[in-house]
Amino acid sequence: MEKVNISEKFSLFNEYWSPKIAGEINDMHVKLAKLKGEFIWHKHDHEDEMFLIMKGKLLLKFRDKDVHLDEGEFMIVPKGVEHLPIAEEEVHVIFFEPKSTVNTGEEVNDRTVSNLATI
Repeated sequence: MEKVNISEKFSLFNEYWSPKIAGEINDMHVKLAKLKGEFIWHKHDHEDEMFLIMKGKLLLKFRDKDVHLDEGEFMIVPKGVEHLPIAEEEVHVIFFEPKSTVNTGEEVNDRTVSNLATI
């Protein structure tokens, strides 16, 4: 049982689109990620995904709408909903999601991170 300094944890890495595990609660991971640029269209068939914006602005594109998230805002993307995250500038995000969640969802490609580092 230790307190976590979120800013300090974000300072430990520089890679984009490569989530790091910062904590665990029940069967969930608390993941930190830095995002910049455009990711890929993907979905998570079995897990909801929560994006909490700590720094910057994130655009979440959906097939039927766009949602802009600012610092201090979060959105839960329900399982099965296809989405495309876009960060024009660097964005710091906290994800709360089941341990089984893979960053690219059902899509496996060169951006898939299957062995997450713990920070």
